[in-house]
Amino acid sequence: MRIFLSCLQSKVKHPIPAYQFWEVYFKNGIEEAGHEWLETEEVDWAEGLVYLDEESLIKWRDRTWNIVVSAIKKKHKENPINLFLSYLFPKQVSPDAIREIQDLGIPCVNFYCDNVRDFKHIPIEFYCFDLHWVPEFKALNMYQHAGLNYVYAAMPVWIAPEYRHSNHVENYGISFIGSRDIQRERLFAESIKSGINLEIRGAGWLSNAEENIQEYQGLPQKVWQKINNQKQIINNDGLMFWLRKVSAKFVAKIPNQLFVPYVKEKPNFDEYIKITQQSQITLGVNRYPSFHYSLTCPNTYSRMRDIEAPMLGACYLTEWTEGLEDLYELGEEIETYTSVEEMIDKIHYLIANPQKRRTMRIKAQIKALEKHNILSTLEKIVRNL
Repeated sequence: MRIFLSCLQSKVKHPIPAYQFWEVYFKNGIEEAGHEWLETEEVDWAEGLVYLDEESLIKWRDRTWNIVVSAIKKKHKENPINLFLSYLFPKQVSPDAIREIQDLGIPCVNFYCDNVRDFKHIPIEFYCFDLHWVPEFKALNMYQHAGLNYVYAAMPVWIAPEYRHSNHVENYGISFIGSRDIQRERLFAESIKSGINLEIRGAGWLSNAEENIQEYQGLPQKVWQKINNQKQIINNDGLMFWLRKVSAKFVAKIPNQLFVPYVKEKPNFDEYIKITQQSQITLGVNRYPSFHYSLTCPNTYSRMRDIEAPMLGACYLTEWTEGLEDLYELGEEIETYTSVEEMIDKIHYLIANPQKRRTMRIKAQIKALEKHNILSTLEKIVRNL
């Protein structure tokens, strides 16, 4: 199968959250599945996520899709393309361009991994795709309600063969790798106060802000503009959302000093692999900040690390959320928690049971590599087109 691929490829490091790994995972996963990927190097897909003003975004979209459609037509004429596979955000999508590709007889499939976090309803821009690759159990009802075709499949993760073993020496303790947000800091602050000796690596843990992420502030606004913006928020998201957003300004900040003894240097790629594999326990956190939910009762959904860490042979303890039972035998392959108290109890239990940790590493890695690989998802996609 020849697959034209759009997965945020870029030769430039843009001031947006990490995205380069998607290209590595998609391309290698497709190759290992025995298929061929195609692209056009003239396009910077990630650039489409940078623009916040509509004029610049429209120019990027027009320029990009003209290049892409022309490239697809040329390559398809030389040797038929069987699938257009993308990871596109709503603002990157050109429905007209997708229809041009479909008119060539090429089905178009889009993967999106933050449906639960980003949407209350599936955006209209997504309706043009033939099929949707949905990794979150909690997002399925949105696609069902919209009447869209979808496959429920794991996050696309590919691990190099040299890392596919689980007999790891434990050189690290209880490790979490990820940026700071209000939900993660509250969870870890409580565990630290309970005596858990965490090792935290990632952006923002000593600065209350994510490093290397630039936020566009725009021009100073007049009073009437600010009032209109607040009205728009209420109209779009509801009064409770607005009240939580306003009250968040008065929530007591957790001092950076609390995390200082526990924060380690931000890892590079090789260190990320090593720490994930060689920690006594690798932690996952599936809650996220959102004003749609109260600070004390956050929503959750399964993340990419729920696939990646087990594939690397980690002893994995993650936050329970719906759908994890579809991926693993909980308590045998991975462990889960639903509260900070349960997380602390599970940490103590696993630290005291080295044989349990070894068994979990082996079982979870076998399951992830055999059942949750990109080959399996491509087979699902073909069956559903």
